[in-house]
Amino acid sequence: MDGGRQMKGIQQSLLQGFPEARRPADALSAAADNPIARVLIDSPLPHLDRAFDYVVPVEMEHQAVPGARVKVRFAGKEHAAFITARTDSSDSSARLIPLSKVISSQPVLTAQILELARAVANRYAGCVSDVLRVAVPPRVARVEKEFPCGGGPSLAIPPTAPGKPAADPAVSSFARYGHGEDFLRHLGTGRNPRAVLTSLGGYGTAAWPEEVADAVGAVWHAGRGAVVVVPDQRDLLRVEAALERRIGPENFVRLTAEDGPTPRYRSFLRLVHGDVRVAIGTRSAAFAPVRDLGLVCLWDDGDDLHQEQRAPYQHVREVLLLRAELQGCAALVASVSRSTESQRLVESGWAQPLQAHRSAVRTLVPRVIHTADSFHLARDPLANQARIPHAAWAAAREGLTRGPVLLQVARTGYSPALACQDCREPARCSECAGPLAQQGRGAAPACRWCGRPEHAWHCLNCGSARLRGPVSGAMRTAEELGRAFPGAVVISSAGDHVVDSVDDSPRVVVSTPGAEPVAQDGYAAVILLDGNAMLSRESLRAGEDTLRRWFNAAVLARPASEGGVVVITADDDAAAGHLVRWDPPGAASRELTTRQELGLPPAVRFAALTGSAEALDAFMAGIEASRFQRIVGPVPVPPAYGQPVQQPGQQAEGLMRKRILLFFAYRDAANVVEALSGRKAALSAKRTTEPVHVRCDLAGLI
Repeated sequence: MDGGRQMKGIQQSLLQGFPEARRPADALSAAADNPIARVLIDSPLPHLDRAFDYVVPVEMEHQAVPGARVKVRFAGKEHAAFITARTDSSDSSARLIPLSKVISSQPVLTAQILELARAVANRYAGCVSDVLRVAVPPRVARVEKEFPCGGGPSLAIPPTAPGKPAADPAVSSFARYGHGEDFLRHLGTGRNPRAVLTSLGGYGTAAWPEEVADAVGAVWHAGRGAVVVVPDQRDLLRVEAALERRIGPENFVRLTAEDGPTPRYRSFLRLVHGDVRVAIGTRSAAFAPVRDLGLVCLWDDGDDLHQEQRAPYQHVREVLLLRAELQGCAALVASVSRSTESQRLVESGWAQPLQAHRSAVRTLVPRVIHTADSFHLARDPLANQARIPHAAWAAAREGLTRGPVLLQVARTGYSPALACQDCREPARCSECAGPLAQQGRGAAPACRWCGRPEHAWHCLNCGSARLRGPVSGAMRTAEELGRAFPGAVVISSAGDHVVDSVDDSPRVVVSTPGAEPVAQDGYAAVILLDGNAMLSRESLRAGEDTLRRWFNAAVLARPASEGGVVVITADDDAAAGHLVRWDPPGAASRELTTRQELGLPPAVRFAALTGSAEALDAFMAGIEASRFQRIVGPVPVPPAYGQPVQQPGQQAEGLMRKRILLFFAYRDAANVVEALSGRKAALSAKRTTEPVHVRCDLAGLI
């Protein structure tokens, strides 16, 4: 039985299973105009992921508008729900019951966002209600008093009209890219180009936020709206500052949970009522209800912060690409590096590449030195053994005479991991088997999971009591550099203490990936440490992610013409070579070709099924194996971070669960995901087995 027939059978059984859905409506008369409300119930149960019909009482006729929040009775309980439509008749043969209550008549669920939420749920085998929890922010009743319920402009803030940009730069930041100015011209004339931008702007007046602001300004000046999504709050502040200069602070809003529920809901309602047409923010901003949408823009799509951490685990990139298709708007995926997913968009012809000519690259990027190449190894044979080779020390020392120097390290803390000095076995807590770490010089080793100190640790493998730190964290590196450069100021930007920017005075900045401060006029030198540790992670994306982090740090250095230099210490010649040549498109193309040869994402799609062995057997019994290119598993699920490692004779709950990976082609993806959704809903309705968690294309899972 395929997914469509399964869902139809489930829908028919729902009405038979709940007698209250067939009882006559209350004596209250129904609304005269479109008396039936189609309602989407807020429920995580897959078999309830559909619209149900309810009668609209006459006293709720004007409040129960499409998009409003309501309360309805279902299966003997009251549930929160959204009205998706009002109709004059119902397809159901059962007697319908009335709506219980209209919570808010604000039309927060627009038709476009509902269509997008359904598309996202279909792509990720999820429930629409789960997607809407991200798309629509929680209600704040007192904010709604500022806005009329008719869907027009708000009473509190007058709507703004497109006009002359607040700042009109003489030269666009897109001029340095091939076809960059053509892209802006198409945006300004109402067309819908789609592009993947490989940016060269890290700091100053030509930084990437200015490029994003130029693209948004072109669309806004043409009378259309835009949505911009960035990974974190630091990037959001930079884009916000650039847009204030470009279109003015009153012409856009920001959507981020960091602002709190009241400002976020007010910004959301301003978009619903058409007061502004530009929204910027983090993950949830991808669903912003922008009117007359002309552009969706995503910065740094390879950042793992773009992956939603709740079901159905959608990625912002896919949400915006779906939105561009559904609403027929332009799309811009921009980053300093290029992800394999973006490269696939380019090679498939869906998007056009925007990248600088080699002459511009040589002019604008810093000089990159690889300390493990043959030239430097001949002069310093111990370079590949030292954590900071002589060439890196020399670059840092010389750079401090001209400005700030950035050192990127792999991890935060002092000694984020400890191991046995004699046998190199990782040091584990005797209580929960968690990894041991050292928080500072002279501090006792303590467990990173349970926090228990280990004053009398000894190795279970060889019995030694001696510990070593295989890697150094940001705090320890900053301490060592403080002794090496006694006259320099040393700043650490990592963990809970992240610095946004630094001035141009000589100083050493030690940072973890993603926490690098921006120097006003760029860094005189950037030293990339611990490359081997980052490349050796057990992940399909280890090389791609490491190269992305290198490029994001290296772009903060001054151009070679101004003395800017980047030193990389990793042994991998292939990955380091792309940085030396400053070739993100080449690296992405090479990686994608390898994935295509091996049949790995993003060359194919995949779904991960997680559950007990019995539940997985029942789930797969209703799925045709011929739909998939290959099936891997079931295999035990490794313990999640923070769970104890299984010891002999113990039963760890995480290891009792199994996982199956299903790989399938893009051309079959719609049918495969529909079958998975239908099977999940069928088993959910029967409740004969434990639930099976279905996650599609989850980055970092393999």
